[in-house]
Formats: sequence, structure tokens, C-alpha cells
Amino acid sequence: MELNISLLLTVAVIIIAVSVFLSFFPVMLWISAIASGVKISIITLVAMRLRRVTPSRIVNPMIKATKAGLGLSINQLESHYLAGGNVDRVVNALIAAQRANISLEFERAAAIDLAGRDVLQAVQMSVNPRVIETPIVAAMAKDGIEVKVRARVTVRANIERLVGGAGEETIIARVGEGIVTTVGSSATHKDVLENPDLISRTVLGKGLDAGTAFEILSIDVADVDVGKNIGAHLQTEQAEADKRIAQAKAEERRAMAVAQEQEMKARVVEMRARVVESESQVPLAMAEALKSGKLGVMDYMNLQNIEADTQMRGSIGKNTDAGRSDHNSES
Repeated sequence: MELNISLLLTVAVIIIAVSVFLSFFPVMLWISAIASGVKISIITLVAMRLRRVTPSRIVNPMIKATKAGLGLSINQLESHYLAGGNVDRVVNALIAAQRANISLEFERAAAIDLAGRDVLQAVQMSVNPRVIETPIVAAMAKDGIEVKVRARVTVRANIERLVGGAGEETIIARVGEGIVTTVGSSATHKDVLENPDLISRTVLGKGLDAGTAFEILSIDVADVDVGKNIGAHLQTEQAEADKRIAQAKAEERRAMAVAQEQEMKARVVEMRARVVESESQVPLAMAEALKSGKLGVMDYMNLQNIEADTQMRGSIGKNTDAGRSDHNSES
């Protein structure tokens, strides 16, 4: 019984020791590398473990690179891995570029990968161009009619400008700007509808791919629609604004006229008050004249007779005018 327990413990210890050894010394990976023609020592694999590098992330891409005849070294792949790059993607991109007869070196591919771009996708786009569809771009022709345009841009990745080149958003923005410029310079919206290829030729001739990571192959107008009559709408709004301004000015003039009328009424009342005041001075002046002897009693009586005669003549004149008016109305 004790012999069996000792035997089991020994076997368990051996299994654990072998597992630890194989986990620290990747023998199977080393055998696969040797069988694939990759010259690498087991010490190098152990050193990768010490540098906290996963050996399979280096050896497997190295096997593919060796089989493809790329001529890469372990140090190149390991340094790229330590820099935070994707070694497997870079190797796949180099193999795809080699098959497509595209000149791509490891250093440039590693730089593109470290810049955050998918280098494999870039190589694939160099072989198979990609179509980018712009959103609907609304522009207004000179006749005030809105035109809505949607375009498809065929681009090919430019590997030489992937590092530091602008992306798809810049291409879409520049194409939209070119559409707005082309439609805005058209005399009428009918010119755009009759010749949609004018947009393609004009926009394509502006060199919109300068400074970007892509090369524009073609710009095709997918759809052209007529929108609102913006010119008429703007004129209507301008006329409404002018009407409101005119109404405001007229109201201002009316208020000024009312104010002036009230002022004139106040002045009339003031003048009447002055007349009444002057008339009240007449009896006083006459009394003073009588008192001082400048005016006699007979003169005063003659004045009263003249006033009475004047009032009588006025009454007769009013009655005569009233009678004539009644006679004319009866006739």
C-alpha cells in the first residue's frame, strides 16, 4: 500500500515537473520551427519568456515569413512585438504585397501598423479598390433651386502615404466641398440635371487626394434630386422683413403725427387762454381811461352803440343765411 502511494506521488511529481519544463521551455514550438526551416535555438525561446514575449506570437509568423521567402529575422519580429505591434498582421501584409507584386518593406509595414492603421487591409485595398459613398450633399445653383447630390468615390490605398495621410473622412469632406462648388457655379439647376458628369469631372480635376492615404480613381454621381426653391423662400422672407420694417416706420410716423397734433392742441388752448387774458384787460383799460379822462362818457356810449349795432347786423345775417338754406333744401 505504501509502495503504491509512493509510486503515485513520484509519477505526479514527474508529470508536474515535465509540465513546468514544457511551459517554460517550448520544445514543441521549437521542433515546429526547426521542421519548417526556421533557425532558432531553444535558448532564444527561453530568453523570449524572460523578456515577457510570447514565443508563439513570434515563431508562428516567422514560419510563415520563411515559407514565403521574405527573409525576416527573429529580432525584427520581436522588436515590433515589444513596440506594441501586431506581428502576425504585418507578416500577412508582407506576404499579400509580395503576391500582388507591391513594393512593401518590413520597416514601412511596421510603421503603418504602429501608426494604428490596418496594414493588411491597406494592401488589400491597393489590389481591390474600395468604393466610398458620400452622404447626400445639398447645394444651391445660381437660380436659387436646391440640388441634392450623392456620389460614389472609388479609392485605392496609397501605401507610401499611409503614415501621416488623412483618412476617409477627409475624402468625403473634400468631395462634398467640390460638389457644392460645382453646383453653386452652375447658372441653373437644369445644367446640373442635364450634365451630372460635370460634377465628376470638376471634382476629380481638383486633386482631392493630395495629402491623404488614398488615391482617387473615379468619382461617379449616384443620384441627383431637385430640392426646395431656396431663392424664392429667401426672397419671401426678405419681403416679409421689408414689410415689417415699413409697418414699423409707418407706426413711428403715425405716433409722431399724433404727438404733434396733441402739441398743436395744447398750443391752441394756450393761445385761447392768452386771448381770454387779453380780453379781461379791456374793461380795466377802459375804466382806467374813463378815470383818467382819456375817454369820455359819450365816447363810451358810442362804442356801446356800435357794438350793439354790430351784434344786431350779425344776428340778421345769420337769420338770412338760415332762411336761404331752408329754401334751397325745399327746392
